[in-house]
Amino acid sequence: MRAAVFAYSRQGCRTARRVLDFFAGEDVSAYTMEKYAQDGFAPLGKPAQAFYGELFRTVDAMIFVGAVGIAVREIAPHVRDKRTDPAVIGIDELGHFVVPLLSGHIGGANALAQVLADELGAVPVVTTATDINRRFSVDAWAARQGFAISSMYAAKLVSAAILERDVPLKSDFPVVTELPPGVIAGEEGELGIYLTCTADAPFAQTLRLVPPVLHLGLGCRRDTPRERIAELVEEVLRENRIDRRAVKCAASIDLKADERGLLDFCEENGWPVKFYSAEELLAVPGDFVVSEFVRSVTGVDNVCERAALLGAERIVVHKTARNGVTVALAAEPLTIKFT
Repeated sequence: MRAAVFAYSRQGCRTARRVLDFFAGEDVSAYTMEKYAQDGFAPLGKPAQAFYGELFRTVDAMIFVGAVGIAVREIAPHVRDKRTDPAVIGIDELGHFVVPLLSGHIGGANALAQVLADELGAVPVVTTATDINRRFSVDAWAARQGFAISSMYAAKLVSAAILERDVPLKSDFPVVTELPPGVIAGEEGELGIYLTCTADAPFAQTLRLVPPVLHLGLGCRRDTPRERIAELVEEVLRENRIDRRAVKCAASIDLKADERGLLDFCEENGWPVKFYSAEELLAVPGDFVVSEFVRSVTGVDNVCERAALLGAERIVVHKTARNGVTVALAAEPLTIKFT
C-alpha cells in the first residue's frame, strides 16, 4: 500500500507516529506544518491544491490527523470517482475516533478505519448505510475479491435495494459459504447480482461482478500486426459473450517472446503475458485441436489451447484460428466465499 499521513499540530504528530508504526514496511510518507517537520515528517507542500492533488492521484490512502474539516477542504477539488479515488480517513489528534470519509467500500476506507481504530484503541465511525445496518456491501465485497463491477449505477441500485429487501444472486461458480444478509439465491427478477465471466444479464437490471480468472492463449505467424490479433480476440470474446474484464493474463510459446504485435496488444489491454517452452506446453494434459503445421514449426501440436490451460483448470473456448492468429481461453478454478 502507498499512503500519505498528515498532521497539523504537535499532538497530531504524536498520534500520526502511532499510525506510521502500524504501516511499518509499507510505502508511507508523513507530512506536517513546517515548524513540526522533523523526525520523519516532511513539510506540507505549497501551493496546497497542487500538493494534495498530486498525492490524491497517486496514493492508495490519505490519512488526516486533525479536524475532519481540514481533510474535506483539501480533498474536495480532487474528488472524481469512487472507483479510482483513494481511501480518505480522518483521525482526531488525540486518536479517539477514526472516520472513513471517502471510498469506504471500493477504496477500502471502512476496512482500513476499522484496523486503525483497533491499533489506536479508538472508535471507528462508519456511516455507510449497508455497514451500519449489517447488510451486504456489494461494492466492498467485489473490491476485496478483485472482481470488476459492471455498472456503478447498478451497484447503487443494489445497495439501496438491500436496505429494504433481499436481492437475488446468481453465480456461475460454486458458493461454499452461506449467503450474506440481504442476499438470496435466485436467477430472475427485476434486480439482481450475477457472478460471471460472461456478458449475460439474467435479471431485468443486472449487476455483474466479474472475476479475472481467464487465461488467453495466443498463437500467431511471425510479424503478425497487433490489429490482426486484436480483431480475432475481440471476435472470440463477442461471439462467446465473454466480458473482457474476466481476462487475467495472456500466454504463448517462448518463440513469440519477441513478437511485437502480440506484445503491444497485451500491453495495450493491461494483460501480463507469459511465455512457455515447447517442453512445458507438451506436458499439459488434455485433448487439443491438433495442427501438424504448428507442430512442424514450434514442436507443439497446439500452442494457444495448451498455453491457456497452463495455470488454469479447464478450456472454456477452444482454438479459433483466422488470418494466421489462434486464440483460446481457459479458466482458473474459483469458489465463492462470503466470510
